[in-house]
Amino acid sequence: MTIMQRAAIIAAMTLSLAGLAGAASAETPDRTAIPAPASAVQVINTVAPIAVPAPRAAPALQMVQSLPVSRPAALPAVTEDDGDYDSLAEAVAAQQSAEIDEAQRCLAGAIYFESKGEPLAGQLAVANVIINRSKSGRFPADVCSVVKQRGQFSFVRGGEIPSIDEGRTAWRTALAVAKVAMAAAWESPAPKALFFNTPDRRPGRNLTRIAMIGHHVFYR
Repeated sequence: MTIMQRAAIIAAMTLSLAGLAGAASAETPDRTAIPAPASAVQVINTVAPIAVPAPRAAPALQMVQSLPVSRPAALPAVTEDDGDYDSLAEAVAAQQSAEIDEAQRCLAGAIYFESKGEPLAGQLAVANVIINRSKSGRFPADVCSVVKQRGQFSFVRGGEIPSIDEGRTAWRTALAVAKVAMAAAWESPAPKALFFNTPDRRPGRNLTRIAMIGHHVFYR
């Protein structure tokens, strides 16, 4: 082999080795990490951490805990009957006392003779006429004197009330009505009346008619 032939072979081998080295460098890329720009690193580093708020106590629970505990008010003590009645008949029936004073006896006599056949409301209205007169200043100042006043009640004889059979039911009713009237235990059905008569008789004075109860008309 000549010197020229050997030089050609060495040159060809050199070229082949150079090609192989370039291919190897293309197939195996450099794995060194590329650093991020400085501005991006600063932005990431300056982001503030997210604050998680602490749990709060429920306000409604706090309000309930702060309210004072109230105790129910004591119930009023039960008392006995105060003397009020649901009806006039009940008020009359409640008068059981055997004691009778003079005013009650006079008033019961007037009720008995003037209205023993009338309903209870009519008997009470007659009683109230006599009581109203005793308080008016226009008539005598006590019940017995009003009943016995001359020329006022036709049943009066010689200034006295006739005797009555006190065993009769009508008398016991009249006496109970008298007690109700004098105790003001029931409202008068003819308020402030000072006069009464039967419907067939006209009052002789300029009077105001208040009510008609049973067979009597009441005026003031």
